[in-house]
Amino acid sequence: MSINKPSFQGGSHPWKVLIIGAGIGGLSAGIALRSKGYDVEIIEKDPEWTVYGVGIIQQNNVIRAMYELGVIDDYIDAGYGFDHVKIFAPNGMEVAKIPIPPLVEGYPANAGIARPALQKVLAERTNSVGAKIRLGLTAETINDSGDVVDVTFSDGSEAQYDLVIGADGIYSQTRQAIFPQAPRPEFTGQSVWRYNFNRPEGMEGLHVYNGQVGVGLVPMSEEQIYMYITTSEPGSPRFEKSTLADEMKARLQMACPTLHHFAKEITDNEEVVYRPLEWLMLEGDWHKGRIALLGDAVHSTTPHLGQGAGLAIEDALVLADELTQASTPEAAFKNYRNRRFERCDYIVKSSLAICMGQLGKGPLIDNSKATAESIAVVAKPI
Repeated sequence: MSINKPSFQGGSHPWKVLIIGAGIGGLSAGIALRSKGYDVEIIEKDPEWTVYGVGIIQQNNVIRAMYELGVIDDYIDAGYGFDHVKIFAPNGMEVAKIPIPPLVEGYPANAGIARPALQKVLAERTNSVGAKIRLGLTAETINDSGDVVDVTFSDGSEAQYDLVIGADGIYSQTRQAIFPQAPRPEFTGQSVWRYNFNRPEGMEGLHVYNGQVGVGLVPMSEEQIYMYITTSEPGSPRFEKSTLADEMKARLQMACPTLHHFAKEITDNEEVVYRPLEWLMLEGDWHKGRIALLGDAVHSTTPHLGQGAGLAIEDALVLADELTQASTPEAAFKNYRNRRFERCDYIVKSSLAICMGQLGKGPLIDNSKATAESIAVVAKPI
């Protein structure tokens, strides 16, 4: 599908694409599509465009994707590269060290990075390739008339687009608009607690601790790591902000004893990030007409295999690739979904199985085996 075929603007204008959501997936889609010549506009509902300050794990498939997006050097400079995962038993004994092969020559296999740093890298690239970002704006109505998509925004303005991409997360309003009967996110019974710490000397990779309370330590710069704790939280309780540090400390005391010393450093309620873990997998179409979805809007996974953001970034690359190859938007969107479904479904369902095993709601999954298997799966070409 040529981007210079006549669009609703007439003549040989590049196709005009609206991306709803300026998170990791939306920015990646903006970069990928704009780099192929599309006229891209991104809207974000948060006028401050805030992102919580803890880190994120990104595996070798994400390093490859960052290379393809043209941000690899800035990305690695902003984070911390590493080449292995260590798995520990509940008593603190190391039971496995899983090497991770690099997929891009000359770059590390994995990386940890602070979410604000990742946003900065992607936002700068988005601006440099010429995609427009508008903050504090939502799409109030989206009307696909067949040849064009008419959008009315929350500020009262209106515009027309050739394509609309919903990258607006697990509670996607775009998904709700085009698939009102789609399944809703489902709470797993587990939640995650996150906090930043100074990086201990000698910690050079991801450390995963098994037990009643699961813990991960992720290096995200030369100076910092972040900790995540997964805990059973029946009923998805909400906590007052003023209690979060004490609540996280209490849960850390139920984890591996060798980690208890971190508790004294959990002091700032504002810096504790607490999230109930929900999941979603859209089994049917990922598009309707000229409107498509990506990332958490169609496949929201728990973090047990560290692939949520990575899947969204890969979605963006595949979507851009298919749009430049197919003869129609319908064909492109179908091919995109067909290329992505098996991998995304595997990650969502495998992560959920680990979660259910930890909660005693299913068979206990061997974390070492599951991690090694998932690394091999996502290393395959997208």
